[in-house]
Amino acid sequence: MKFEEAYKRLNEISAEMDNKDLPLEKAVALYSEAARLAEACREDIEAAKLEIEKIDNIGAV
Repeated sequence: MKFEEAYKRLNEISAEMDNKDLPLEKAVALYSEAARLAEACREDIEAAKLEIEKIDNIGAV
């Protein structure tokens, strides 16, 4: 899943979690999905950060 798709889904989950009538089982499932998506987003951001650092280092030579 691309970063943008994962981020969009995280926002959707956040909106769903705001529903006070959300059944506990559904809330736990959404939380689990959000945790996986958040980790994937963190990994994508870290990879992008490393790539930018490489580019900056090439330009600094």
